[in-house]
Formats: sequence, structure tokens, C-alpha cells
Amino acid sequence: MYHYLFPQLTMGLALLLVVLKWIALRTGNERYNESARFWGKIFAMNFAVGVITGIPMEFQFGTNWAKFSAYAGGVIGQTLAMEGTFAFFLESSFLGLFLYGERKLGPRGHFLSSVAVFLGSWLSGYFIVATNAWMQHPVAFDRIGDGSVHVADFWGLLLNPWALWQYAHTMVAAVVTASFVLSAVGAFYLLEGKFDEHARIFLRVGITGAVISSLLVLIPTGDSQVRNVLENQPATFAAMEGIFQSKEGQELVILGQPDMDKMKIDNPLHIPRLLSFLTHYSWEAQIDGIPAFPPDQRPTNIPLLYYSYHIMVGLGTIFIAIALVGGFFLWRGTIWKARWLLWILMVSFPFPYIANTAGWMTAEIGRQPWLVYGLYRTTEGMSPTVSAGNGLFTLLGFLGMYFVIGVMFLFLVVRKINEGPARM
Repeated sequence: MYHYLFPQLTMGLALLLVVLKWIALRTGNERYNESARFWGKIFAMNFAVGVITGIPMEFQFGTNWAKFSAYAGGVIGQTLAMEGTFAFFLESSFLGLFLYGERKLGPRGHFLSSVAVFLGSWLSGYFIVATNAWMQHPVAFDRIGDGSVHVADFWGLLLNPWALWQYAHTMVAAVVTASFVLSAVGAFYLLEGKFDEHARIFLRVGITGAVISSLLVLIPTGDSQVRNVLENQPATFAAMEGIFQSKEGQELVILGQPDMDKMKIDNPLHIPRLLSFLTHYSWEAQIDGIPAFPPDQRPTNIPLLYYSYHIMVGLGTIFIAIALVGGFFLWRGTIWKARWLLWILMVSFPFPYIANTAGWMTAEIGRQPWLVYGLYRTTEGMSPTVSAGNGLFTLLGFLGMYFVIGVMFLFLVVRKINEGPARM
């Protein structure tokens, strides 16, 4: 969870840097170049902390999940190696050119370096998502004599139908984060009365990106990913939606608290039959509830899964509303003086981080009790010689180290924002 606070901004910013450089190249407006340099510095800080917090996750496969590594290393090792060998090196190498090679490269070359950074970032994201997608929906594998699995079809692994929609949803959600961060800094500058030209650029690009990405997060990417869950993990879908009764014409639960003792939603606010229509385009479609599945096949923490999913969806709905209002005021040319809207944009930037975190919690809690859905349980995959005490000790160590890293990161980013783009 801590690690993903950083890649979501770098992946989203990678696209917006390309947009800023493209506009600068087409218009010759140096303010867009200055904006790209400013966000390139913040991208680099974010990227560095993402690398620092990501590397321990690779080692965890061997230290904490040795049995799982022995079981599935022949599959997930392929995509993890490609992420490190191709995508990460591409992204980091061209990031150096983007940050320090502008004079040597010239305008077109510098623009192409931003495209390379974008491609490396998004390729890296795809290989990681493809790894997770195989754990959610295992395809293209064969078992061998010792019981482990290996890749049977390389392209089948990479083009896992689960991965395609999961990747699209993940990357568009990253653009939501970057768009709101861009808009928040622009709103802050306008409220403070400084860097006016750059602030207007941040708001134009950020709000436009927010409108497009927040709508795409809902349809088609979010809608299609939920259909993936319904088709391949029906027990997870029932828990996400808070369905405790199998029936035709299933309602959509908007609010309520799951009561696991009575197997029902307390204080429900729901829309009759809407869930059946949204998932099957039929008001009378049958959808099974949680009791229809054996207890050992249900998610292990249904309330947390339910709340995570509803937080993600609820925040996503709020993002659409904020983005559309911001887009309307931007189109009217009145956003620059709408201080109430600038305040909303400024204080809303943490919420895409919360929504992305809740989304990944939904995916990972929903997969439990499986490490590889339907094939390999979480209880089978951990390292047998690593005690709970060892795990707790190292967890506390990482908490302390990540706290220090987080404080340093915030200090550097706040200092860069206070300096502003004009001093680049």
C-alpha cells in the first residue's frame, strides 16, 4: 500500500508530461516547457521513492513467500523479469535524458525523451499488472512433476483477458491521481496569487485530464473489470456488492453495513433491480448471494472488502462531479476567480490516493483465501522457517524507515512547490 502511493503518480504524470511537451512543441510557448521541467523534477523524486519502496517487494517473494515462489516462479518470474529488464531500465534511462539532456536533444528530441519515459512507465505497469492478473485469473500454464506451474503460452500469459481491463483501469486511475495533483498545485498558486501563468496551465491540463480519466475509470474500464470479477470470482463479486440473498432482479447497494452474524446489510440504501441491469442488461437477471458459496470459497474478510469497494466507487463518483464542474468553469473561463472551486480542487488531491489504495485492497482482499485464485491458497505459500516474530520485527523496521523516507519526500516536494516553476 505504501509503495503504490508513488507509482500511481509517476504513471499518471508520465502521460501529462507528454501532453505538456507536445503543447510546448506545437505552440512554442515556453511556459509549457517550464511546467514540464517543474513536474519532471517532482516525477523524479516520486520515481526514486517508488524504486526504494518497490525493491523490498521483489525480495519478499524469496524471504516471506518461499513456497509460493517455488510453486509459481516459473510463471510470474517471466513478467517480473521483463518489468525490471525492459521497462524499468527504459524509464530510468530516458528520465535522465529528460531531466538533464534538453539542451543537447533540442525541442523534438526532448519531446521524444518524454514519450520514452511514458512508454517505459506504462510498460512497467503492464508487466506488474499482468503478474497480478495471473494470480487473479490463472491462464496459459502447465503443471510439472513436482506440482509447480510453468508458462505454457507466453502470449497467453501477457494477453490474459483479466490483465487487459485491469491494466486499463489501473492506468486510467493513475491519470486521475496525476490530474488532481496538477489541478491542486495550480489552484494553490492562484489562491496564493503567484506563478499565475503556470497555474493556469496546470489547471487547464489537470482539469481536462481529470474529466477524461474520471469518466474512463467508470466506463468502460471499471464496468468491464467488475464484469471480470462477476464472471470469474462470483463469491468475491457478491461480497463486494454486499449481496446476502440470491435472487432475480438484484438491487444495487449504495450504503449500508454488512452484518456477518445475521448475513444481511444493516440500514441499507439501495436501488431495486439496478445491479442485475448493470451486469446483465436485464432487470430480472439472477445474481447469487454470499450464502450460495461454500464458506471456504468466500473472501476471508467480507466487511473490509465491501467497505474498500464502496469507498473506491464513492470517491470515483465524487471525482466525476468535481471534474465536470471544474471543466464547466474552465470552459466558461471563470474558474480563475471561483475561489470556492479552487479550494475544492486544492484539498481534493489526497482522495485519488485513497481511492487507488481502496481499489487495490478490493482486488487483493477479494482474491483471498487464494494466492492464485482457485489453485493455490495463501496459507500454503508462506516461508515455513520465517516466524511471526521475524515478520513483525522487520515490519516495524520498514515502518520506521518508510516514515523517514516519507518525511524527506514531503519536505523536498513542498520545497519544490514553494520555489515554483519560474525558478527552474
